[in-house]
Amino acid sequence: MSQFRFRCTECGAFYEEAEAELTCPACARAQQPGGVVRGVLEVAIESLPGAWPAAPPSSPDFLRAFLPLSKSGPLPPIPVGGTPLLDVPHLRRATGMKDLWVKDDTRNPSGSTKDRASLLVVAKALEYGRETIATASTGNAATALAAVSAAAGVRAVVFVPATAPEAKLVQMQSYGALVLPIEGTYDQAFELCLEACRAFGWYNRNTAVNPFTMEGKKTVALEIAASLAPAAIDAVLVPTGDGVILAGVAKGFADLERCGLLPRKPRLIAVQPEGSAAIVNALRTGAPTIVPLPGAASVADSLTVETPRNALPCLAAVRSSGGGGIAVSDSAIVAAIADLAKLTGVFAEPAGAAVLAGLRVALEQNLVGRDERVVLLVTGTGLKDIPAAARAVKRPAPIPAKLDAVAERLRSLPAE
Repeated sequence: MSQFRFRCTECGAFYEEAEAELTCPACARAQQPGGVVRGVLEVAIESLPGAWPAAPPSSPDFLRAFLPLSKSGPLPPIPVGGTPLLDVPHLRRATGMKDLWVKDDTRNPSGSTKDRASLLVVAKALEYGRETIATASTGNAATALAAVSAAAGVRAVVFVPATAPEAKLVQMQSYGALVLPIEGTYDQAFELCLEACRAFGWYNRNTAVNPFTMEGKKTVALEIAASLAPAAIDAVLVPTGDGVILAGVAKGFADLERCGLLPRKPRLIAVQPEGSAAIVNALRTGAPTIVPLPGAASVADSLTVETPRNALPCLAAVRSSGGGGIAVSDSAIVAAIADLAKLTGVFAEPAGAAVLAGLRVALEQNLVGRDERVVLLVTGTGLKDIPAAARAVKRPAPIPAKLDAVAERLRSLPAE
């Protein structure tokens, strides 16, 4: 096994694996019900590789080189990661950026970046002999856990708002998870999941609470850096809800800088909807923590959270990178779904497309320059929320099955 310890992101204390399963025992005493997670732990691996492994990024050899996995322990038999970093010439022309890239994580098995965290969490659950894994989710983490658990042959229990998109609910049920739709918000589902894990002895995958969620998500940063090596990356735009994806991306780049595989860390830019922008608000004001937003709402359900649970590590990661935060309107997010699809061929759900809306604002505010090497992390497929995508397009009226009807429709199209 890669030798590692847990380090508290709040107080800096170190713990052996057997000493702290979830959060820092000392800092967790300050935990408030419904508040940001206190004592979030990150994995500190003692020895990282000094050269890129001669193996594909999604292979067991690559993962074991960077993750806290045993050499012979079981990995869920599902191909997570290894998603492409896309050359996007049409989007480059549209934005005037010659070195813009799109990391297309819609191609993960369940269709989102959350598969990366679930792969590692389920792998560790197998090591620990745990048979039931639970999580609270707006949808993607639940479908990810359901997919990976199905492949591994363990039980998944997922707590989701009953208002989650239908496609996500059907997806997680199809994988065989025990789905518990909650008459309430994601934040309420989160608290109930914590209670249930304590009451029933389930292994807790919850965002920020389980240290392996952040560690699993760092693999997207490893892949971005490996694709562009040896070049440095100037900035990465990350859709941000609870803040774990961004913190995981930061952890990946920090590990690579530490072992000499990355010349410097990029600036990280958190993108949130205006109706759910607690982290961005704190970045703008310089506040040490977030102010919860009761009634947070957005078309981007994956980013909608009243109290981002991983706020403290996320704020620290953005600030230490020299980055910033951007809040974008729902109308800009919806427009970006269609624009991203037309200009790159990537069909994203609202949360994933938000980074394109965020890029436009970042250019206006000089948070990124058109001459910089910039990556947009697209985190989820549009097939998860067709009604949201439908708002960005106008469905054409049917035509008769006649050639002259085709010609008539062509004449009615606006000139390009």
